[in-house]
Amino acid sequence: MSISHDESGWDTSAKAWINALGDSGDFGRIHVLDAPMMARVRKGNFERALDVGCGEGRFCRMLREEGIEAIGIEPTRALREAAQDRDSEGCYIDATAESIPFPEGSFDLVVSYLSLIDIEGLEDGIGEMARVLRPGGSLLIANLNSFNTAGGWKRPEGERPYFEIDNYLDERPIWLAWGGIAIRNWHRPLSTYMRVLLANGLRLVHYDEPRPSGGDPEKAARYARSPYFNIMEWEKV
Repeated sequence: MSISHDESGWDTSAKAWINALGDSGDFGRIHVLDAPMMARVRKGNFERALDVGCGEGRFCRMLREEGIEAIGIEPTRALREAAQDRDSEGCYIDATAESIPFPEGSFDLVVSYLSLIDIEGLEDGIGEMARVLRPGGSLLIANLNSFNTAGGWKRPEGERPYFEIDNYLDERPIWLAWGGIAIRNWHRPLSTYMRVLLANGLRLVHYDEPRPSGGDPEKAARYARSPYFNIMEWEKV
């Protein structure tokens, strides 16, 4: 499948995204996802990893600090160049999830860290991730919770804000805009992800909806009320 990245908003939003995340990342990465993701990485004793949709290379650098040979693929040029600039000895390749340029069984760990929501061709993308995994290898996913992508915060005047979910079962593109960034994500019910992952011969070995740890108390309270993320680890049988 040929994907136009101009249509996704990433080409025009990349510079603002890089500035927003800086070197350390945002609240969700630092205070919600990083610790449980790295706990799964360290438990697996992995040697060679592929980071699909690696963005500015942040998680690749974290993997390399653990002594793992990590390669990133990223179709957005500005993000890929930022990754290479920040990690001159790293390997960052122009490629999409739907067409991964490596032979079958090349990696014992494949990571999708908040990139599944950007992938238009989900079935092709997950099929490719499974293909390049070695038998016994792991596909480690951090994703936006499907309840989160189906709704948004409502703030009635004089009332406590609440999170409203609607049209959960209807798969659709959604646009998010903040701070000079405007990008397209995809809402899919959890059942869609499960169906595609199971169809590719993967076995679920870990699932979590992590709570925040530290950081801004107001943000932490909001995350805890309506979980933004889930983490899944799938093993190639």
